[in-house]
Amino acid sequence: MSTEPLVELRDVTFGYDERVVLDRVSLHVPRGRVTVIMGASGGGKTTVLRLIGGLVRAQHGQVCFDGQDVGALDRKGLYAARRRMGMLFQYGALFTDLSVFDNVAFPLREHTRLPEPLIRDIVLMKLHAVGLRGARDLMPVALSGGMARRVALARAIALDPELIMYDEPFAGLDPISLGTAARLIRQLNDTLGLTSIMVSHELDTAFAVADHMVVLANGRVAVQGTPDEVRRCPDPLVQQFITAAPEGPVHFHYAAPAVAEDYGPEAAR
Repeated sequence: MSTEPLVELRDVTFGYDERVVLDRVSLHVPRGRVTVIMGASGGGKTTVLRLIGGLVRAQHGQVCFDGQDVGALDRKGLYAARRRMGMLFQYGALFTDLSVFDNVAFPLREHTRLPEPLIRDIVLMKLHAVGLRGARDLMPVALSGGMARRVALARAIALDPELIMYDEPFAGLDPISLGTAARLIRQLNDTLGLTSIMVSHELDTAFAVADHMVVLANGRVAVQGTPDEVRRCPDPLVQQFITAAPEGPVHFHYAAPAVAEDYGPEAAR
């Protein structure tokens, strides 16, 4: 296995309008490993996934996938790179008017010219991998949240990608479904030789699944390394995040004028 990372952000800056979300961020995603990106809400985690997929382009720096600068690719090159990626969106994002079978078949029909009998075999194989071969004819409305997430995972691996990105794959799941999803992510990564990037706030599960972790804070990388290295990081902001402490560098109150300024001097007494 190559020791070169599959994905690298090199001195990347990106923002929306006047708000800088990522400020000269550099991070790497090791091949064949599960990398978890964590941080406070609005800290740029999903933006990292959008940059890797070429949905937005860095305003400074490089976002590299297998050595290619995603931001410099033309339309044809970008589509070729995306074909090597899979994406599991928050809450699955299944097509509500397509059956489970047709949801998983969609990328195969869109990006290949495979005959329908072969597509059928691939779809059933992918559904079997996530334990839902028997649910092929159901519509998304008939699925539980955990089942919908597993169907979305089957769709994400339909084209046998090298990289799968998960945006909050455990959001809204009960403990059983969460455990099932976490086990699937780990097993599929190892069995298929994938590289996985997962954005998650589920600390216990993230630490259990991850090989490599990145914590974003204030637009920068606060720490990256193995789960043990992240746990031992002395940065107060990192410690506040991983221990879920209510007090620390991240304040409860958003910056506001003094109480006396808003309510008058009597209110400040």
